[in-house]
Amino acid sequence: MPSYESELRECIGVILGTELPAPEHEPSSFVRQWLAERNLGLVPIENAPGCDWPGHWLARVHAPDGEHCVVMFGSPSGALHDPNGALARGGTIEEGWLLARLDVRLPIDQPYGGAPGVGVVSALLVAPEAEKPLVHVETAQAVAGRGLVGDRYHDGRGTFSRPGPGYELTLVEAEALDALDLPWEQARRNVVTRGIALNGLVGRRFTVGRVACIVRRLCEPCSHLERLARPGLLRPLVHRAGLRADILAGGSIAVGDEVTAADRAGRAGAQPEDQ
Repeated sequence: MPSYESELRECIGVILGTELPAPEHEPSSFVRQWLAERNLGLVPIENAPGCDWPGHWLARVHAPDGEHCVVMFGSPSGALHDPNGALARGGTIEEGWLLARLDVRLPIDQPYGGAPGVGVVSALLVAPEAEKPLVHVETAQAVAGRGLVGDRYHDGRGTFSRPGPGYELTLVEAEALDALDLPWEQARRNVVTRGIALNGLVGRRFTVGRVACIVRRLCEPCSHLERLARPGLLRPLVHRAGLRADILAGGSIAVGDEVTAADRAGRAGAQPEDQ
């Protein structure tokens, strides 16, 4: 019998009209990260059994043979896609989620634009432990699948360290930080760039010097950053706080290295050469 996680991917695919790839790590976090790369997320429904949202929504259904995922639709709602007939067999809805855009003003396909241009590395910063001050270095060794040697994420000690893509390397534009008069080390990103529109790299491969990387999603600001830097950063840094990336082929990165898109077609979820 298919697992609940595989049914969840199938049901999301029905709503989006596409097929989700097999998970590369823990299934539930993989789905959330895959959606975030596309300006999407799952919003919990407070009273799922009583939900009558006229559009698509997802339900976790408890049936005699276990947990299942069902696509619901309409007001009042009924099963639009029930892969194993869980509701027809007397199953009950336990939880529900709306599939929603993280930013309703942006599209799902290439939500953050394209044509990023070419930039340079203006600064490299690392911190050995979570929440410790970041320090400038002139060069850093990038390790595929890990991060920058000497940085907390390389050793799995970062605040947001967890399984899955997007926890090896962070980048941010110097122009965005300078506009806020925010010291670069307080932004808590590894690579500060100048001259490149980083958001256009989301879902694409790029190079820093000779180091090959891929951008997974935006590295949006949060209350944690405000606590460590200063209050009032959340709003001006929305969509301007940088990127989360993974290192595909390691090497040395230095201040002054060129940052450039390596292709125009590859997406963060592509198979198999991303891995």
